[in-house]
Amino acid sequence: MAWSRYQLGLAALMLLTGSINTLAAKWADNFSAAGCSGKEEHSFQHPFLQAVGMFLGEFSCLGVFYLLVWRDRRRPEPSMAPSQPFSPLLFLPPALCDMTGTSIMYVALNMTSASSFQMLRGSVIIFTGLLSVAFLGRKLELSQWLGILVTIVGLVVVGLADLHSSHDQKHNLSQVITGDLLIVMAQVIVAIQMVLEEKFVYKHDVHPLRAVGTEGFFGFIILALLLVPMYYIPAGSFSGNPRRTLEDALDAFCQVGHQPLIVLALLGNISSIAFFNFAGISVTKEISATTRMVLDSLRTLVIWAVSLAVGWETFHGLEILGFGVLLVGAALYNGLHRPLLTCLPRHTDEASTAAEREGLLRGESTAINSES
Repeated sequence: MAWSRYQLGLAALMLLTGSINTLAAKWADNFSAAGCSGKEEHSFQHPFLQAVGMFLGEFSCLGVFYLLVWRDRRRPEPSMAPSQPFSPLLFLPPALCDMTGTSIMYVALNMTSASSFQMLRGSVIIFTGLLSVAFLGRKLELSQWLGILVTIVGLVVVGLADLHSSHDQKHNLSQVITGDLLIVMAQVIVAIQMVLEEKFVYKHDVHPLRAVGTEGFFGFIILALLLVPMYYIPAGSFSGNPRRTLEDALDAFCQVGHQPLIVLALLGNISSIAFFNFAGISVTKEISATTRMVLDSLRTLVIWAVSLAVGWETFHGLEILGFGVLLVGAALYNGLHRPLLTCLPRHTDEASTAAEREGLLRGESTAINSES
C-alpha cells in the first residue's frame, strides 16, 4: 500500500528532526568561545544546561496536545477520546530516570563522536528486554534473545571502532572509553524508565503527547533548579568550565553572548526534540510501529554521514560493520524479520505447516518502543 503525502511528510519529519537532535547537540559542543572573564576561549561543555533545553522541548509537547484537544472539540463530531483521570505524579519516577539518563548522555557526547553516541544508544534493547523479563513477567521470543545477543556483538564492534579512531579525534583514548561506557550506562537508566512507564503509566491510557509533555515538565523544573547547586559543586578535571564546577550556567550564557551561533545550535536541539516526539507518535499511529523503528535506525546513518561530511569524524570500516550488526540486532528484537519470513514461497501441500508458522510468527509478546 502506497503512502500518502501526509505519511511521507511525517516519515521525513521524524528522520530529519531525529537526526538534527543529536547533530545540534554535537554542534554546540564543538564551539569555543570566551566565558564571563572575557579572556580565554574554551569549549562549550554544558551538558546539564543542554539537558534542560531538551526537557523544554519535551515540555512543549503539552502545548501541542492541548492545541489538538482544542481543535478536536471544535469539530461537529470529536474523534479524540476524553482524557482519563490520573495523577501527574505518576510521571515523576520516569521523569527522574529520563533526567538522569539524558544528563549522562550529554556528558558522554562531549567525549565521543556523534555517530558512536547514536549507535551505542541501541544498547537500550538489551536492558529493556532483561528488565521486562525480570519486572514485567514478559516472555521474550527466541528472535528477541537472538537480537539481544547480536546487539552485544555490535556494541563490541562499535567500541573497537572507537578505540581505533581515537587517535584521529580531538578526544584522547581515556575520554572515548569513558564516554562510551557512560552512554551504555545511561541506557540502563533509560530501560528502567521504559519499564516504569509500561508498569504504571500506560495502563491509564494517557495520550502520548501528554505523557511526553508531563515528563518534560518535571524534568525541566527539577533540572533547572539543580543548576543552582551544580554551580558550586566542584568536579575537577571532569568539568568543562573554567571554574571546574559540575555546571556553570552563567559561563554558558556568557559564551552564547560571545558566540551567537551557539543559540542556533541550542534552539535546534530544543525544537527538534519537540517535533521528533510529535512525528514519532504520528508515524506509529498513521503508519506502524515497525516503520518508526526503521526510521529511528536510519537516523543513525544520517548522523554518521553528516559527521563525516563536515569533518567531525574520519571514515573507519569497523563503524559500517558495527552499524550493520546493531541494525540486525534491533530488527530481530523488534520483529522486523517477520514480514520477510511471511513472504517466503510456500507449497500447496504444506498448508498446515504454513498456518502453524504464521501463528508462531505473530506471537504474543511485543517489544517495548525504545525511544522517548
